[in-house]
Amino acid sequence: MNALLIYPKIPNTFWSFNYAVKFLKRKSAFPPLGLLTVAKMLPQNWTLKMVDMNVESLKKKDILWADIVFISAMTIQRESVLNVINLCKNFNKKTVAGGPLFTSEPFNFGEIDHLVLNEAEITLPQFLSDFERGEAKKIYSTDDFAEIENTPAPLHSILKLKKYASMSIQYSRGCPFNCDFCNVTALFGHTPRVKRAEQIITELDNLYNSGWRRSVFFVDDNFIGNKKHLKSELLPALIKWRNGKDGMHFFTEVSINVADDEELMELMVQAGFDTVFIGIETPDDGSLSECSKHQNIKRNLIEDVKKIHSFGLQVQAGFIVGFDSDTEKSFDKLYQFIQKSGIVTAMVGLLQAPYGTKLYERMKKLGRLKENLSGDNTNCTTNIISIMDSETLIRKYKKIVSELYSPKNYYNRVKTFLKDYKSQRKNEPKNLRFQIEQISAFFRSIIKIGILGKERFHYLRLLTWTFFHRPRYFSLAVSLAIYGYHFRKIAEINK
Repeated sequence: MNALLIYPKIPNTFWSFNYAVKFLKRKSAFPPLGLLTVAKMLPQNWTLKMVDMNVESLKKKDILWADIVFISAMTIQRESVLNVINLCKNFNKKTVAGGPLFTSEPFNFGEIDHLVLNEAEITLPQFLSDFERGEAKKIYSTDDFAEIENTPAPLHSILKLKKYASMSIQYSRGCPFNCDFCNVTALFGHTPRVKRAEQIITELDNLYNSGWRRSVFFVDDNFIGNKKHLKSELLPALIKWRNGKDGMHFFTEVSINVADDEELMELMVQAGFDTVFIGIETPDDGSLSECSKHQNIKRNLIEDVKKIHSFGLQVQAGFIVGFDSDTEKSFDKLYQFIQKSGIVTAMVGLLQAPYGTKLYERMKKLGRLKENLSGDNTNCTTNIISIMDSETLIRKYKKIVSELYSPKNYYNRVKTFLKDYKSQRKNEPKNLRFQIEQISAFFRSIIKIGILGKERFHYLRLLTWTFFHRPRYFSLAVSLAIYGYHFRKIAEINK
């Protein structure tokens, strides 16, 4: 069999980092980890080809070559998914689909020949067995969760590594918390399941031996969900593995309670982590209670963020507006919180109700659901009929995003962060190719931002201040300026 694996196009959003990766001469921020893992699970006598539409075009000859087409996608890729399905149908190609979009909305994709839903470790072998006998069914699903100690390492060999800014790894699935707008627990459950440390080391070895030296994203929805295993098994193994190796630093997603465990933060930094994404959502306890994000309530969130920064972990954060208890003053409160905290990368989106969440069910009972979910909480759309007047909500949302990513406010946040940040990273060997990439990106930023950009005054002032006051973090300041360029471009599109 010739099997074509397609990852549809992701639209231009905060999360795409499309404008930022161009400074590195890369095409996409992250590879399709789910499809790469599925590729390793397919029969060894099949011939595989990957087309990630975020780094290359899907061509007619690719589809003609295939005997069967596998598609995986998230909700935000819906438009591209429909185009891919139509193209495959035009050429009478058999299609198999799975991943978050199809698992959440199988009823919207009757054109797909076979829906392999939930976790592929369980449902894909069932499909392949039936397919080999010519008895494949329309839908394969399960209510069980897979034991991921035997999940194979992703098949990175079918990737064009040089097209990506970062690689991805998954250590765990599931989250112990119960935020009502989040579909993670619906997809993966409340009990975090983890891979063995040996599995992660094997995946890192594969990447390192392929020449990869850039960052690696641990895509776990809550990396610290199983602290005991993390502190006793994985982090010590990572510390040992990194000894003497150049490059390859890590970032991941955690919950705010990471600030309560100084030992954990120290181990993470020693293991190579330098950035964490945290769902803070809002500084308002009423809104946090409304969405059942109890782990964030009754905390000094600004102090938590600054403590995490002081341990050498940069906090990126997600924020939400549009809760029932939000008022017009909530936007100003959120803006002030973000500025004071020094969270440079602040992803603010409108509240959405994904399929399978408690919020979706609650809004459905109240008759407050609108059209299909777009999956993009930054494009000024929501599938919820808000309590606040919708025009006011959209206007205030656009205003806060515009203010947060205006050059003056953004660069002030960078400076606040750099004052608080204390990297614990020791001097490490540097990969020459990585250094050359950094230098090239710096000169491109000088031209694109420092000379041609409307924020050039703020950019050059930041570089001057960093050079004299925080010279150790000069390259980090440049990177944050490049991120800011991307965020401002996205903000302008949605203005």
